[in-house]
Amino acid sequence: MMLYRKFGKTNEEVSVLGFGCMRLPVIDGIQNNIDEEKAMEMVRYAIDNGVNYIDTAYPYHGTGFDQGGASEPFVARALKDGYRERVKIATKLPSWLVQSRADMERLLDEQLKRLDTDAIDFYLLHGLNRGFWQNLKNLGVCEFLDQAVKNGKIKYAGFSFHDDFDLFVEIVDAYDWSFCQIQYNYLDENYQAGKKGLEYAASKGLGITIMEPLRGGALVDKLPQEVLDAWDEAPIKRRPSQWALRWVMDHPEVSVVLSGMSTIEQVVDNIKTANEGVANSLTTEEIALVDFAKKTIKAKMKVNCTGCRYCMPCPSGVDIPGHFSLYNNAFLFDMLPRVKMQYGMMFPQDAKASNCVECGKCEEHCPQNIAIIQELKNVRAALE
Repeated sequence: MMLYRKFGKTNEEVSVLGFGCMRLPVIDGIQNNIDEEKAMEMVRYAIDNGVNYIDTAYPYHGTGFDQGGASEPFVARALKDGYRERVKIATKLPSWLVQSRADMERLLDEQLKRLDTDAIDFYLLHGLNRGFWQNLKNLGVCEFLDQAVKNGKIKYAGFSFHDDFDLFVEIVDAYDWSFCQIQYNYLDENYQAGKKGLEYAASKGLGITIMEPLRGGALVDKLPQEVLDAWDEAPIKRRPSQWALRWVMDHPEVSVVLSGMSTIEQVVDNIKTANEGVANSLTTEEIALVDFAKKTIKAKMKVNCTGCRYCMPCPSGVDIPGHFSLYNNAFLFDMLPRVKMQYGMMFPQDAKASNCVECGKCEEHCPQNIAIIQELKNVRAALE
């Protein structure tokens, strides 16, 4: 049975598992062509089994960051037939598109129409970093949020975050937020807001949503053999995804853990895990096993990429996350010769790392602050 947690100082109860609508199944690999039949089955199955937090955003399943993607309109259709009344919708103001207070109003109204709803339950400022925050603050975003709540267009205001701890504290203290969304998993315990940010937000009464608990799938299917062997010897048998999700859910400060699911099998498995995700339920021995996994993976990982695809599309046609995935695999699994062969077969010449013209657009949008241009040079040196 699905577990629920109080969402900070709000009076809302949210399912410990939230459905992230950023990695829905697509047709022919085209991001804005969602496989509606499969995705509809997944979302409604999740709701029927207790998930009540549906997360989307303006650019999800789009072809770029300057226009709305296919995710929000899909969510509207998925929540027909009485499903809207059973869930809370979370979506996000695209911070990078805001150049005036009027832009905030326009984008919110557009999102209300795209989601076909009178009010957005949880509205976030998307992907705050130092530059986005300073711009939004100067343009009066706090007053905008106050007015949006007063007008009933949104119920609760929050933000998602990709920068350092000091800025996180500054933002938390700058407004009467209801909630926040941070990246947190056993590899990223001290990354960006990190554990200190988790505890600080909780001390201020904020509901806390966790993104990237599986690090874009890297904590599921890209683990060194020695980690898998250690987990196979554990008294309780869990798959890698279950270990990762349970580790995050074990933190009592966490309200809801988002998972961007791509198959019905992932939905079923994650719901089963969430049903057991009681805070402070992992044993000392189980936590030690996760710590061993963290140390082993960190020693081998080359690029801190979660595969979120915020860097795409590349104007030069380079499949940036695809390159980094292969590059990491080469060292995680000690299979450089094989990966070099795969690289040659998978990517045509005009999509290889050497096709990068160093325009820097990818780095502007990378929430992990990866030095993508330099890392592509490293990929080229290792794999081409």
